[in-house]
Amino acid sequence: MSDSPESKKQAALVARARRFFARPWVFVIGVPTMNFLPPEGPVEVAFAGRSNVGKSSLINALVSQKGLARTSNTPGRTQELNYFVPDGYGGEGDDLPPVAIVDMPGYGFAKAPKEQVAKWTRMVFAYLRGRSTLRRVFVLIDARHGLKNNDLDVLEMLDTAAVSYQIVLTKADKIKAPALEKLLDAIKAQIIKRPASYPVVLATSSQKHDGLDELRAEITSLF
Repeated sequence: MSDSPESKKQAALVARARRFFARPWVFVIGVPTMNFLPPEGPVEVAFAGRSNVGKSSLINALVSQKGLARTSNTPGRTQELNYFVPDGYGGEGDDLPPVAIVDMPGYGFAKAPKEQVAKWTRMVFAYLRGRSTLRRVFVLIDARHGLKNNDLDVLEMLDTAAVSYQIVLTKADKIKAPALEKLLDAIKAQIIKRPASYPVVLATSSQKHDGLDELRAEITSLF
Protein backbone atom coordinates (compact mmCIF):
# COMPACT_ATOMS: atom_id res chain seq x y z
CA MET A 1 0.00 0.00 0.00
CA SER A 2 1.30 3.47 -0.89
CA ASP A 3 2.38 5.81 1.92
CA SER A 4 1.74 8.94 -0.13
CA PRO A 5 -0.18 11.80 1.52
CA GLU A 6 -3.10 11.18 -0.85
CA SER A 7 -3.34 7.47 0.03
CA LYS A 8 -3.12 8.26 3.74
CA LYS A 9 -5.87 10.85 3.34
CA GLN A 10 -8.07 8.32 1.54
CA ALA A 11 -7.40 5.65 4.17
CA ALA A 12 -8.38 8.10 6.92
CA LEU A 13 -11.58 8.99 5.04
CA VAL A 14 -12.49 5.31 4.62
CA ALA A 15 -11.90 4.67 8.33
CA ARG A 16 -14.04 7.68 9.27
CA ALA A 17 -16.78 6.56 6.92
CA ARG A 18 -16.79 3.05 8.39
CA ARG A 19 -17.23 4.48 11.88
CA PHE A 20 -20.01 6.76 10.73
CA PHE A 21 -21.98 4.02 9.00
CA ALA A 22 -21.38 1.52 11.83
CA ARG A 23 -23.94 3.36 13.95
CA PRO A 24 -27.49 1.97 13.70
CA TRP A 25 -29.75 3.73 11.20
CA VAL A 26 -33.52 4.07 11.36
CA PHE A 27 -36.36 4.75 8.98
CA VAL A 28 -38.00 8.08 9.83
CA ILE A 29 -40.60 8.88 7.17
CA GLY A 30 -42.05 7.80 3.85
CA VAL A 31 -43.03 10.69 1.60
CA PRO A 32 -45.89 9.86 -0.82
CA THR A 33 -46.25 13.45 -2.10
CA MET A 34 -44.24 16.67 -1.88
CA ASN A 35 -46.63 17.97 0.81
CA PHE A 36 -45.17 15.43 3.24
CA LEU A 37 -41.50 16.31 2.77
CA PRO A 38 -39.75 16.92 6.13
CA PRO A 39 -38.34 20.40 6.80
CA GLU A 40 -34.99 21.04 5.17
CA GLY A 41 -32.26 20.50 7.70
CA PRO A 42 -29.67 17.74 7.39
CA VAL A 43 -27.65 17.19 4.25
CA GLU A 44 -29.42 14.66 2.03
CA VAL A 45 -27.95 12.09 -0.35
CA ALA A 46 -30.41 10.30 -2.60
CA PHE A 47 -30.30 6.96 -4.37
CA ALA A 48 -32.02 6.77 -7.75
CA GLY A 49 -32.22 4.06 -10.38
CA ARG A 50 -34.43 1.88 -12.52
CA SER A 51 -36.91 -0.37 -10.77
CA ASN A 52 -35.24 -3.45 -9.31
CA VAL A 53 -31.71 -2.07 -9.78
CA GLY A 54 -30.94 -2.85 -6.13
CA LYS A 55 -31.26 0.49 -4.33
CA SER A 56 -32.70 -0.94 -1.13
CA SER A 57 -30.20 -3.79 -1.07
CA LEU A 58 -27.30 -1.37 -1.47
CA ILE A 59 -28.56 0.90 1.31
CA ASN A 60 -28.92 -2.11 3.62
CA ALA A 61 -25.37 -3.20 2.78
CA LEU A 62 -23.98 0.29 3.39
CA VAL A 63 -25.35 0.38 6.94
CA SER A 64 -24.98 -3.38 7.56
CA GLN A 65 -28.68 -3.73 8.40
CA LYS A 66 -30.57 -6.28 6.33
CA GLY A 67 -34.04 -5.02 7.14
CA LEU A 68 -33.64 -1.24 7.06
CA ALA A 69 -34.77 -0.57 3.50
CA ARG A 70 -37.42 -2.94 2.19
CA THR A 71 -36.33 -5.13 -0.70
CA SER A 72 -38.49 -6.98 -3.15
CA ASN A 73 -38.23 -8.97 -6.37
CA THR A 74 -41.22 -6.99 -7.62
CA PRO A 75 -40.15 -3.90 -9.60
CA GLY A 76 -41.74 -0.73 -8.30
CA ARG A 77 -41.99 -1.84 -4.66
CA THR A 78 -40.57 1.47 -3.39
CA GLN A 79 -43.35 3.98 -4.03
CA GLU A 80 -42.28 6.81 -1.73
CA LEU A 81 -39.25 8.86 -0.85
CA ASN A 82 -38.01 6.88 2.15
CA TYR A 83 -35.82 8.75 4.64
CA PHE A 84 -33.18 7.11 6.85
CA VAL A 85 -30.99 8.79 9.47
CA PRO A 86 -28.51 7.61 12.12
CA ASP A 87 -30.31 6.42 15.25
CA GLY A 88 -30.45 9.20 17.82
CA TYR A 89 -29.76 11.95 15.28
CA GLY A 90 -30.48 15.34 16.79
CA GLY A 91 -30.56 14.09 20.38
CA GLU A 92 -28.71 15.66 23.28
CA GLY A 93 -24.97 15.24 22.91
CA ASP A 94 -25.26 13.99 19.34
CA ASP A 95 -22.02 14.85 17.54
CA LEU A 96 -22.88 13.16 14.23
CA PRO A 97 -22.90 15.32 11.13
CA PRO A 98 -26.50 15.87 10.07
CA VAL A 99 -27.24 13.65 7.08
CA ALA A 100 -30.18 11.70 5.69
CA ILE A 101 -30.24 8.93 3.08
CA VAL A 102 -33.20 9.05 0.72
CA ASP A 103 -34.31 5.90 -1.10
CA MET A 104 -36.20 7.08 -4.16
CA PRO A 105 -38.91 5.28 -6.15
CA GLY A 106 -37.50 3.38 -9.09
CA TYR A 107 -38.09 4.73 -12.55
CA GLY A 108 -38.79 2.76 -15.69
CA PHE A 109 -40.75 -0.48 -15.54
CA ALA A 110 -43.03 -1.02 -12.57
CA LYS A 111 -45.94 -3.40 -11.98
CA ALA A 112 -48.37 -0.61 -11.27
CA PRO A 113 -50.96 1.42 -13.20
CA LYS A 114 -49.43 3.97 -15.56
CA GLU A 115 -51.12 6.82 -13.71
CA GLN A 116 -49.46 5.73 -10.45
CA VAL A 117 -46.06 5.47 -12.13
CA ALA A 118 -46.53 8.96 -13.63
CA LYS A 119 -47.40 10.28 -10.16
CA TRP A 120 -44.23 8.82 -8.64
CA THR A 121 -42.17 10.24 -11.51
CA ARG A 122 -43.55 13.76 -11.08
CA MET A 123 -42.87 13.64 -7.34
CA VAL A 124 -39.29 12.45 -7.83
CA PHE A 125 -38.49 15.12 -10.38
CA ALA A 126 -40.07 17.82 -8.20
CA TYR A 127 -37.94 16.67 -5.27
CA LEU A 128 -34.74 16.71 -7.31
CA ARG A 129 -35.38 20.19 -8.65
CA GLY A 130 -36.46 21.83 -5.42
CA ARG A 131 -34.48 20.37 -2.51
CA SER A 132 -31.71 22.77 -1.49
CA THR A 133 -30.24 20.35 1.08
CA LEU A 134 -29.78 17.60 -1.53
CA ARG A 135 -26.01 17.30 -1.87
CA ARG A 136 -25.74 14.48 -4.44
CA VAL A 137 -27.82 11.88 -6.24
CA PHE A 138 -26.24 8.47 -6.64
CA VAL A 139 -27.66 7.04 -9.87
CA LEU A 140 -27.55 3.27 -9.67
CA ILE A 141 -26.97 1.28 -12.85
CA ASP A 142 -27.18 -2.50 -13.15
CA ALA A 143 -23.70 -3.61 -14.28
CA ARG A 144 -25.26 -6.35 -16.41
CA HIS A 145 -27.15 -3.83 -18.54
CA GLY A 146 -25.28 -0.51 -18.50
CA LEU A 147 -26.90 2.84 -19.23
CA LYS A 148 -30.36 2.57 -20.81
CA ASN A 149 -32.45 5.27 -22.45
CA ASN A 150 -34.46 6.00 -19.30
CA ASP A 151 -31.19 6.35 -17.35
CA LEU A 152 -29.98 8.89 -19.90
CA ASP A 153 -33.28 10.76 -19.59
CA VAL A 154 -32.72 11.06 -15.83
CA LEU A 155 -29.12 12.23 -16.33
CA GLU A 156 -30.36 14.87 -18.76
CA MET A 157 -32.91 16.07 -16.21
CA LEU A 158 -30.26 16.22 -13.48
CA ASP A 159 -27.94 18.19 -15.75
CA THR A 160 -30.73 20.63 -16.56
CA ALA A 161 -31.59 21.05 -12.88
CA ALA A 162 -27.88 21.37 -11.97
CA VAL A 163 -28.17 18.57 -9.39
CA SER A 164 -24.84 16.86 -8.76
CA TYR A 165 -24.94 13.12 -9.44
CA GLN A 166 -22.60 10.15 -9.47
CA ILE A 167 -22.94 6.82 -11.27
CA VAL A 168 -22.77 3.71 -9.08
CA LEU A 169 -22.82 0.28 -10.69
CA THR A 170 -24.72 -2.40 -8.79
CA LYS A 171 -24.41 -6.19 -9.05
CA ALA A 172 -20.84 -5.79 -10.31
CA ASP A 173 -20.07 -9.32 -9.16
CA LYS A 174 -22.45 -10.66 -11.80
CA ILE A 175 -20.09 -9.88 -14.71
CA LYS A 176 -16.45 -10.78 -15.30
CA ALA A 177 -13.65 -8.35 -14.47
CA PRO A 178 -12.69 -7.50 -18.09
CA ALA A 179 -16.32 -6.74 -18.95
CA LEU A 180 -16.63 -4.58 -15.83
CA GLU A 181 -13.54 -2.56 -16.74
CA LYS A 182 -14.86 -2.07 -20.27
CA LEU A 183 -18.20 -0.90 -18.89
CA LEU A 184 -16.55 1.53 -16.47
CA ASP A 185 -14.54 3.06 -19.31
CA ALA A 186 -17.63 3.31 -21.53
CA ILE A 187 -19.71 5.05 -18.85
CA LYS A 188 -16.90 7.48 -18.03
CA ALA A 189 -16.74 8.42 -21.71
CA GLN A 190 -20.52 8.91 -21.79
CA ILE A 191 -20.64 11.26 -18.81
CA ILE A 192 -17.37 13.18 -19.17
CA LYS A 193 -19.02 16.19 -20.82
CA ARG A 194 -22.17 16.20 -18.71
CA PRO A 195 -22.15 19.35 -16.56
CA ALA A 196 -23.59 17.94 -13.32
CA SER A 197 -21.88 14.54 -13.31
CA TYR A 198 -19.21 13.62 -10.80
CA PRO A 199 -16.41 11.95 -12.80
CA VAL A 200 -15.71 8.98 -10.50
CA VAL A 201 -17.79 5.88 -11.35
CA LEU A 202 -18.03 3.28 -8.57
CA ALA A 203 -18.63 -0.46 -8.94
CA THR A 204 -20.41 -2.20 -6.05
CA SER A 205 -21.88 -5.51 -5.02
CA SER A 206 -24.33 -5.73 -2.14
CA GLN A 207 -23.79 -9.47 -1.87
CA LYS A 208 -19.99 -9.46 -1.98
CA HIS A 209 -19.67 -6.03 -0.26
CA ASP A 210 -17.39 -4.87 -3.07
CA GLY A 211 -16.99 -1.11 -3.40
CA LEU A 212 -18.92 -0.28 -0.22
CA ASP A 213 -15.98 1.38 1.52
CA GLU A 214 -15.45 3.61 -1.51
CA LEU A 215 -19.13 4.57 -1.60
CA ARG A 216 -19.22 5.25 2.14
CA ALA A 217 -16.17 7.47 1.75
CA GLU A 218 -17.79 9.40 -1.11
CA ILE A 219 -20.90 10.01 0.99
CA THR A 220 -18.90 11.01 4.06
CA SER A 221 -16.79 13.44 2.03
CA LEU A 222 -19.95 15.42 1.20
CA PHE A 223 -20.39 16.60 4.80
